[in-house]
Amino acid sequence: MKKRVLSVLLCVAMTFSIFAGCGKKDEMAENTEIAEGGTYAFVPKSADNAFNEKEAEGFKKAVEAAGGTAIISYPKEATVDAQLLAIESVIFQGVDGVCIAANDFEALSVAIGEVQDAGIKVCSVDSAVEPSSRLVHCNQAGVNEIAKALMDAVLDITGGEGQFAVLSSEAKAANQIAWVDEMRNLLETDSKYSNLELVEVAYGDDDSEKSKDQAKKLLENYPELKMICAPTTVGMLASAEVISEQESSVKLTGLGLPSEMKDYMGDDAICPYMFLWNPNDLGALGAYTIMALCNDEITGAEGETFSCTMGEYTVQAAVDGGTEIILGSPYKFDSSNVGEWAQVY
Repeated sequence: MKKRVLSVLLCVAMTFSIFAGCGKKDEMAENTEIAEGGTYAFVPKSADNAFNEKEAEGFKKAVEAAGGTAIISYPKEATVDAQLLAIESVIFQGVDGVCIAANDFEALSVAIGEVQDAGIKVCSVDSAVEPSSRLVHCNQAGVNEIAKALMDAVLDITGGEGQFAVLSSEAKAANQIAWVDEMRNLLETDSKYSNLELVEVAYGDDDSEKSKDQAKKLLENYPELKMICAPTTVGMLASAEVISEQESSVKLTGLGLPSEMKDYMGDDAICPYMFLWNPNDLGALGAYTIMALCNDEITGAEGETFSCTMGEYTVQAAVDGGTEIILGSPYKFDSSNVGEWAQVY
């Protein structure tokens, strides 16, 4: 029932947009320059998320450098309903393409289907929507590469044994699901991790306060806990703050922003090292990809290539059955380089 209601809402939105446009030929003529350059929207997971904000910066800069118009439509919170409203809002603005970082792999499919039916091309970035709802996904790094980097860090920092927990973002975010599933797979299939015990996967929904609450519960519920691994920037900062406040001996690794984590990092500090990629570059890759799709340079099919100022990229098969473009390998941050990178993002 909910999907039908959302579908109707989006159809009404598109119908309104079409009729409004028919009565405004003079206004459309005045905006010819913008139309020629293309208008592209980015819908992040939520507002007040430092990683998302950096992605948006990269997206906007790339689009504008190419002569287009960028629209950033932030959901008010990291929920499906908020993203649906953000998607609906860009339909009224006559965009050529939409790039979205999804809060839910499946729940946005009907709404995005309506966007595609209106002739608007769609790709995802960071966290994917299901393959039928996108032409291609822009991935930070390969799922296996990320999961192995995190598991090897847990193995190293714990000394090869003991309890650890994962503090993830949303329970239905595609990237988080894929990374955690592969971490579990490595635990089960690679004997070098056999002395590690994953006691819980907690979810903070990329909300700072909820992530702090979840970190506190992990420390309370598992007295023998040696480490938290947070594959989300919000969870990383929240965990670091809680561990610091409680003067806990629990260590931390995951995917964090250098500017947020620099005060918690060091060989004997809360977080000896962590990983990430450049969110500005990830947002820019999303921009170049949606522009390439809208300019018919690619369709999103496996094997296609396109070039941009960042280099040449190839569309490849994704583990979810769709296709993806990979930005690069996860980058390691430690005490030797985090100060320098903190000045960047």
